[in-house]
Amino acid sequence: MAEPESLPEVLARYRELTSLLENPEVATNQARVREIVKERGQLQGRAVKYEEWLSKRAEIASTQALLEDPEMAEMAQEELATLEPQLLALTEDLADEMAADEAESAKSVIIEIRPGAGGDEAALFAGELFEMYRRWAEASRFKTEVMDIQRTELGGLREVTFSVKGKGVYRALKFESGGHRVQRVPATETQGRVHTSAATVAVLPEAEAVEIDIKEEDLKIDTMRAGGPGGQKVNKTESAIRITHVPTGIVVKCQDEKSQHKNRARAMRVLSSRLYERMRAERDAKRAATRKAQVGSGDRSERIRTYNFPQDRCSDHRLDFNLPRLPDIMQGKIDPLIEALRKKEKAMRLAELDLGELEEKK
Repeated sequence: MAEPESLPEVLARYRELTSLLENPEVATNQARVREIVKERGQLQGRAVKYEEWLSKRAEIASTQALLEDPEMAEMAQEELATLEPQLLALTEDLADEMAADEAESAKSVIIEIRPGAGGDEAALFAGELFEMYRRWAEASRFKTEVMDIQRTELGGLREVTFSVKGKGVYRALKFESGGHRVQRVPATETQGRVHTSAATVAVLPEAEAVEIDIKEEDLKIDTMRAGGPGGQKVNKTESAIRITHVPTGIVVKCQDEKSQHKNRARAMRVLSSRLYERMRAERDAKRAATRKAQVGSGDRSERIRTYNFPQDRCSDHRLDFNLPRLPDIMQGKIDPLIEALRKKEKAMRLAELDLGELEEKK
């Protein structure tokens, strides 16, 4: 069944699944029960909050009707003074639930960073972004694991893939996907001119808790010797792995480990997350016409942030303010940006609720 799009649909489906669990015929099929429990669990937060919201709104409506009765008007006014703030609080809770998706509970993400336009300077900037996220994760007590990294001769990055593990990590980092731009005078610039370079970031919820069906016959697996800077050890054995998912054309390479088995395991983790992200992107594209409360598309091609060193400011193009003290941000102090983006998403969801999208399904 297609995933419910609106809150009335979510509630209807939640009630349907609850009813199925009470069906003796379904109870004998353990595989089916597990499927129902899993789907019901994904809907529960939104369904329960929406049910509470509907109940509170109905209570307010019946109390407002009492205002027409002179003998009951004063009591009704006092009751409304209590009920209306409760409805507002429930509305904010609903906005939080709507902002969440099935990936919100992901306990790990896979981040991919690649240089864009700008040559060596872009590769150096990609490396600085990697260090920025690594330092942020360390300060947040999240665990990072480099899955694959390819450095340039000047110390920049051709690309890096790494995971960050910890409760709520996807919710914190999900707005980091997109194009990051830097404006500064490169170390190699002799005329003192400001250059603009770019890097792309993709934040993928790791698909460990999501069923992604990857068939062995859909995979083309190549082994090769690892390459790039790193001395003799990287080239002695064919430990590097390249996996191509033939139906989608997605290619994943891992060469950071000496063991071919470990590289393959890491490559499969990345492939699973990319396939899951592709599935989510296709789903979100279908919702685009009706989903107005979206801070960003999450696409690599969307320019989201500029790091301007001459003016010592970081400009996130989805926000209406700039952050000073750029060196602090590059040291991983990005929590103000994360919090501002989360607040904007919540405000957009609240505005969406105010447009009447919570009308009960007739």
